[in-house]
Amino acid sequence: MAANDDTGSWHYGPLPSTDDAPAWIYGIVPDGWISGLPEVTVDRDEMIIICPLPTPDHPADATESDRAATEEGRISRFREATRDMRVQIAQQLQYRYHRQASWGARCGSTTMVFTHQSLPVTTRLRQPERLVLDTLVGSGVAASRSDALAWCVRLVEQHAEDWLKELREAMVSVDELRRRGPSV
Repeated sequence: MAANDDTGSWHYGPLPSTDDAPAWIYGIVPDGWISGLPEVTVDRDEMIIICPLPTPDHPADATESDRAATEEGRISRFREATRDMRVQIAQQLQYRYHRQASWGARCGSTTMVFTHQSLPVTTRLRQPERLVLDTLVGSGVAASRSDALAWCVRLVEQHAEDWLKELREAMVSVDELRRRGPSV
């Protein structure tokens, strides 16, 4: 697995566990910032931190559009008011967990991600696979092969959620068995 050391170069090796990340983040943010443990989604490159915000009291006659606008306003206020501190916390998170930190917030039923990494992924595709991407580009579904590939990944994610969840759980079990086995 790739990890970034203090020199900025990439090397292979295990990454620190992020199991305690929601609690650590909850502990480091100033009191009153968030209304509970943040939701943290992690891969080997990035941590996306979604901060729960208190849901505003909506008037009884508020429309769904009014509710969404109020929630978006709360999230925008949080984003601007916490920017400098979030940058400082992100630096500590990168040192602690060896991953870039990206931020977002959830208020009521509205979720916004402020920043996130967009990383290049190199792959080799045979002509039939490239033709799929070119069809998506040619039809206007995607602007480029890169966009088409991202579209395909999102489509698989959407339709294979349960299978991917089961696969991730199996990977955790394999990692645990590896840890308990004899050292090589």
